[in-house]
Amino acid sequence: MLPVATSIPTGPASPAAPGGARRRVVDAPTRMFHALFALSFLGAYLTADGERWRALHVTLGYTLAGLFVFRIVYGLIGPRHARLAPLLRRLSGLPTWWRAALDAVRGAAYRDLPWRQGLPLLMALAVVALLTLVVPLTLSGYGADHAWGEALAELHEGLGEALLFLALAHLGLVLGLSVLKRRNHALPMLTGRVDGNGPDLVRHDRRWLAALLLLAVLAFASWEWRHAPNGLLPTSATAHERHHDHDHDHDHDHDHND
Repeated sequence: MLPVATSIPTGPASPAAPGGARRRVVDAPTRMFHALFALSFLGAYLTADGERWRALHVTLGYTLAGLFVFRIVYGLIGPRHARLAPLLRRLSGLPTWWRAALDAVRGAAYRDLPWRQGLPLLMALAVVALLTLVVPLTLSGYGADHAWGEALAELHEGLGEALLFLALAHLGLVLGLSVLKRRNHALPMLTGRVDGNGPDLVRHDRRWLAALLLLAVLAFASWEWRHAPNGLLPTSATAHERHHDHDHDHDHDHDHND
């Protein structure tokens, strides 16, 4: 659902390689980040309303922030295929493409719209926007969690909706690229490979780092579970609420009898 793969090829579709040859283009840490980022945001979005899931919502929000930090660090000092610099350089072509698209629209020359060049650029823009939005989303969530004002809570909610819109746009662009290039552009984020001859773009899969990332997320969730007053799941919260309501009803009956 979400970012970030900078090494997925976006060129013309190539015929299936003979003998089922496949090349690795995305490493395991990037794929693990992608899956955890998507699941964390989806879980946080679904648990945003009400107090029942509040502890889980906060935990998933902080997990999202931790994953963001990992991706930035990995994009700065990680292997060449995982670097974020090529993604940013790709965005330098966005103004030229935008001017060409506007000229085509103004001249009603819709067949001249540079779709093939535009979709990868828009994909890169969506990925950068998704990552960038995590920072104000997390900060406003922290402020809302500590009751720093209703304005922060409303800002946090609005940023969550904006991130959802970007995530859906990202999915739409992946689908558009898959149709345009006649190749499944979502599959490399699951398998790490694409069909084709030639050397792997990613020589080392680094599964150990993916495993460490998963263990770090699970350890954080476990720590939050142990320290949350009523746990992370609604069953514990519901039991607490029933106990609280029972005590309230008991006190009310006692006052009535008095």
